[in-house]
Amino acid sequence: MRTQRGLVDYALQRRALLAEVTSGRTGVTEVCDASPYLVRAAKFHGVPTDVPCPVCRKEPLTHVYWVYGDEIKHMAGSARAPKELETMAGTYGEFSVYQVEVCRTCSWNHLVASFVLGTAGEQPRRTRRRAPG
Repeated sequence: MRTQRGLVDYALQRRALLAEVTSGRTGVTEVCDASPYLVRAAKFHGVPTDVPCPVCRKEPLTHVYWVYGDEIKHMAGSARAPKELETMAGTYGEFSVYQVEVCRTCSWNHLVASFVLGTAGEQPRRTRRRAPG
């Protein structure tokens, strides 16, 4: 998406949490705690991946994109498909997107990334002037 900016990647935090689970310092029930609403959003609005769940390894993870922002009013706090995000990015000035990975089998969930979309950060396109001649 061309208007994406302010990307924050949570891969290191994910890796540290999974190391805690693997070592036994953190229980599986503590990290497999997705709300039923999040699991339902993964089913209906999520994007399937090829990455197996790092906890149960029974099925691939699903990515869910949550949107927040004052400008998007009633849509704030809802899950949106990537196609909808592209449309919204061209319509609204600025809103935040949170990408969450979810396992629909064991309820593992973790924030993958967050970023800002919208037209507020776009630079106007310059047009080239032709030399008179």
